[in-house]
Amino acid sequence: MAKKGSVLVVDDEEVMRDVLETLLSAEGYRVELAKTGEEGVEAYARRPYDVVLLDVSMPGMGGLRALEEILKLDAEAVVVMITAYATFDTAIAAWERGAFGCIRKPFQNEQIAQTVAAGVRRRRKEEERQALRRAMSREVDRGAIIGRSEAMQAIFRLVDQVAAARSTVLITGESGTGKELIAKAIHEQSPRASKPFVVVNSLNIPSELLESELFGHTKGAFTGAIAAKKGLFEVADGGTIFLDEIGDLPFEMQAKLLRVIQEREFTPLGDTAPRRVDVRIIAATNIDLREAVRQGQFREDLYYRLAVVPIELPPLRERREDILPLAQHFIRKYNTENGRRVSEQISPEVLARLENYSWPGNVRELENVIERAVVIAPGDELTVECLPPEISDPQRIIHRTPAPNAAAAALDVGRGINFYDEVRRFEMDLIRRALEQTNWHQSRAARLLGMNATTLNSKIKAYNLQQRP
Repeated sequence: MAKKGSVLVVDDEEVMRDVLETLLSAEGYRVELAKTGEEGVEAYARRPYDVVLLDVSMPGMGGLRALEEILKLDAEAVVVMITAYATFDTAIAAWERGAFGCIRKPFQNEQIAQTVAAGVRRRRKEEERQALRRAMSREVDRGAIIGRSEAMQAIFRLVDQVAAARSTVLITGESGTGKELIAKAIHEQSPRASKPFVVVNSLNIPSELLESELFGHTKGAFTGAIAAKKGLFEVADGGTIFLDEIGDLPFEMQAKLLRVIQEREFTPLGDTAPRRVDVRIIAATNIDLREAVRQGQFREDLYYRLAVVPIELPPLRERREDILPLAQHFIRKYNTENGRRVSEQISPEVLARLENYSWPGNVRELENVIERAVVIAPGDELTVECLPPEISDPQRIIHRTPAPNAAAAALDVGRGINFYDEVRRFEMDLIRRALEQTNWHQSRAARLLGMNATTLNSKIKAYNLQQRP
């Protein structure tokens, strides 16, 4: 095929077919010819073309009927009608049936060249859009939510069931289990797939700016508001908004979110008139919201509004049969990114190490481990030596592990403690130790902790951790 594209000319006049073939071939297009509407439809059924030039008036199947048949074969076909009797009614009839354009005979060669070039651009743009959609779907279908396990298959079935609905979804699970990917899968399989998918992580937005980010503001609504700004709910209108780390949403914002869910409207800062939106809400958290409700840290009414469809993602250690297909996917991914050719066939020795590890960082940690292994593999296969010490030689790590934290051991559980406060202290201590060990290099510290660098950065801000002088 010529580089510029392919054109099918359908015209019952031999002279016209020859003129168009000569003109378009000289422009660099591959041109094929058909004498009747029936031949044109048959040719398009064999293979698609970038542009079809279709005569309106032909014996047998006329041009408008042929247009309809071609569009049945390919709804995105680019068809340009050509007629010696072009009238307003003819053009309207063609456009109503889906034609890209209508040209009257006799035409200027430049007009034909410009119209075909525009048609090819339209076709390429549509092909790129479809390729992007397919790539996004493959990433969702084949990415970190790969799962042969019955637990993941049940989640996939639930995603299929709820995708078409408008109901709110609450995705729970440990960090690194793929909550955002599940949210994307729901959006991509929904009627809203062509509309925005907007991600909001409340931990990444200062609390004093959160309301403005979510609902927008008018000019002069507060100091520094030099212009009006759309909120993320308005940006997501018609699509889906994914509220990650919903458990960390400030209490005062929870009431405002509840109103949006109930009334489907919000009021920007500084405005008095509410604005209606059509947005599907998917929320996610790695904390137990029911416990947060009992602790008075999360509104009960908001919890039940969010958890209309609850989806709980199991940790990787509870679906070890998924480790092999996930690892093979990540080998393919990082082979491509790094120009490597590491085999997807994982030796029993390496697989045993992977399956025996507890994966506290879940799928995200597995991806980091496989990326590192692909990069440092000395040959075309992964070896045990490519794995981090805690996976390749867990016994050595156990022997080097110090006794339980003295502070934790000293806790008098019998007198009662606040479990969540103690967990936060322990988490802060772990993060600080990892940061100090890496000289406060956040990316390296995140790898040590088996978490995403963005998540680590969010926790550093949330805990207000600062480097000691």
